Amino acid sequence: MTNKVVTITLNPALDLTGSLSTLNVGSVSLVKEGNLHAAGKGVNVAKVLSDLGADVTVTGFLGRDNQEMFCQLFADMGATDKFVRIDGATRINVKLVEANGEVSDVNFPGIQVSPANIAEFEATLLALAEDHEFFVLAGSLPTGVSPELCASWIEKLHSLGKKVLFDSSRDALAAGLNAQPWLIKPNDEELSQFVGRELTSPAQCREAAQQLADKGIENIVVSMGAEGTMWLNNGEWLHAQPPRMNVVSTVGAGDTLVAGLCWGHMQEMDKQPLITFATALSALAVTQVGVGVPDIEQLNTLQQQIQLQPVSAETNQ
Repeated sequence: MTNKVVTITLNPALDLTGSLSTLNVGSVSLVKEGNLHAAGKGVNVAKVLSDLGADVTVTGFLGRDNQEMFCQLFADMGATDKFVRIDGATRINVKLVEANGEVSDVNFPGIQVSPANIAEFEATLLALAEDHEFFVLAGSLPTGVSPELCASWIEKLHSLGKKVLFDSSRDALAAGLNAQPWLIKPNDEELSQFVGRELTSPAQCREAAQQLADKGIENIVVSMGAEGTMWLNNGEWLHAQPPRMNVVSTVGAGDTLVAGLCWGHMQEMDKQPLITFATALSALAVTQVGVGVPDIEQLNTLQQQIQLQPVSAETNQ
């Protein structure tokens, strides 16, 4: 059992989130309320893990010009800050949340990473690998970091016997899948991109995930929103189904699921309590704006309501 974990956010962002009744594309939309906060998938995972009681070290690339909100968040979390500072400003991403729960993301490109920045990051990563077992690598890639380079870092950590939880999309995901991460968490949309066709049912998602298991990936967790979470490990499928939640915002729900999966493994939970815990944590995340665990009691109550069923991988029923 361990409390120590490293989260890697190669392309963090300041998230500007606005709540509005309806997004009027091509004309003026009025935002009722908004906030700006330090984010990025790995940063979100770190925040949730910190709330759960983990000893978190954060790393990746961070723009020097507007780092204050990140520094404050890391200080509030009690996280160890090992981010490599880069000249320039970290990007700002815009998330528009409509009253019906629809979220429109406008994601900007990240900062330019130089070979010197990469060398510094690699040295940091190897140093952290000396006394950490769990690494969460989450999010997109900045300019200067190729999917192949990212995959080489996963491969290096894997060769050192580290457990890498990898959550990305598109080219970065495609390259990383061949580097044998220990756990991946594609959603149904990302799985569809991987196989090149739309997947419309849990059975089709299981079939696609099976192809990934053949690559030697030990844990494949498919997040399907309201349809719940499916986990393939050692040829066995588990399907955790949450109750219907009052959705306020889905932003960060996937990151929260990754954090729950990581914490469950760090605490050496048995498989069934682990998947119900992570699913409950993620389900709770959609009822709030922003990531974090405000109420452990509420989490425990919700975990009891998660319906769990084993699924036959052979029959895909």
